[in-house]
Amino acid sequence: MVEAWSNWSGGVTAAPQRIERPTSEDDLREVVRRATRDGLSVRVVGTGHSFTPIVATDGVIVSLDGIQGPVSADREAGRATLWGGTKLTDATHYLWEQGFGLANQGDVDVQSVAGAVGTGTHGTGPAHGNMSSKVVGMRLVTASGDILECSKEQNPDVLRAARVSLGMLGVTSQLTFQCPPRYALHEQVWREPIFECLDALDTRIRENDHYEFFWYPGEDLAESKALNPVAEQPAAEDPPPLEGPGERVGWSHRIYPSVRSLHFNEMEYSVPAEAGPTCFREVRECMRDRFPMWQWPAEYRTVAADDAMLSPAYGRSTVAISVHQDARRPYEPYFRDIETIFRAYGGRPHWAKIHWLGREQLAADYPEWDAFVTIRRSLDPEGRFLSDYLRPLFG
Repeated sequence: MVEAWSNWSGGVTAAPQRIERPTSEDDLREVVRRATRDGLSVRVVGTGHSFTPIVATDGVIVSLDGIQGPVSADREAGRATLWGGTKLTDATHYLWEQGFGLANQGDVDVQSVAGAVGTGTHGTGPAHGNMSSKVVGMRLVTASGDILECSKEQNPDVLRAARVSLGMLGVTSQLTFQCPPRYALHEQVWREPIFECLDALDTRIRENDHYEFFWYPGEDLAESKALNPVAEQPAAEDPPPLEGPGERVGWSHRIYPSVRSLHFNEMEYSVPAEAGPTCFREVRECMRDRFPMWQWPAEYRTVAADDAMLSPAYGRSTVAISVHQDARRPYEPYFRDIETIFRAYGGRPHWAKIHWLGREQLAADYPEWDAFVTIRRSLDPEGRFLSDYLRPLFG
């Protein structure tokens, strides 16, 4: 009997020939070898938080839930290595116990570290890149079942390609992060009319280590969040959650995450930082004029430039703007109109979030697109790690 698969929001489903759940790297290598022998595509799933069908395949879906936990920690070098299936919430607790933190992370921490890195997941802060920018080493299981080590010393070009690669170069069995010493954050949350927020936006971004806002269209209010490191040594347990405006102090891995209990679908684009405010204003006008009944908030964050070949922040300081819709409701007319605005400002879509761009459009957005495709073909000439969705883009 075929085992069905669905992503977190329920918007993407698949009926693979089999779902494999290896419990060791050796098991994983054999799973990949067997799929290659059978001529099947191999796609890896973390927790299914991608809204695009990058996992969906009628071949083999591989869950890394059985390959989790720490591998090693080097306190002198400030580096920690984790198994790819490790969930972010567990990874950050392990790092804290070792005296480390993550330099930055998003406000969802249920994803696997391999999935979060491979799709370009990010937090906010103009001096902070996405999670992949702090990856200094990766261990890939290639289509042949062999192990490929990637670092600045070994296969550095493959590392730059693999950091944001949607699992197309191989299965990421291990990742090594460059980590700062563990640190605490002071969180402040407040609400104000959207135009007061926009008038102060440049100052807020400049004066806070991490700053973002959610715009609530029904009330036309912005809910801002600022996070800044503090020297305090807080208690190890979670600080009380904020139910609305307020402030608190806690260890970084306790402060960054937020609970996302309602299921939704999402589109996010990264535009050049200097275009962010104007682009957002146009998004707001479109939502209020054309879709006043859709009340889910829009989010505004900043991301530093990096050099991963397929990173939406490749080569430029970035503003990421995202829009959401209840998973039970249609989103396409709304998202398509907003996508037109994002594209007019040079936006690049988040790989894990909904968009409608084809190969020609995407290739024009990335200066090293051809270099990435060349590396992909050299590592996986038969396209075992492609799917029906990815093959027209990267095959």
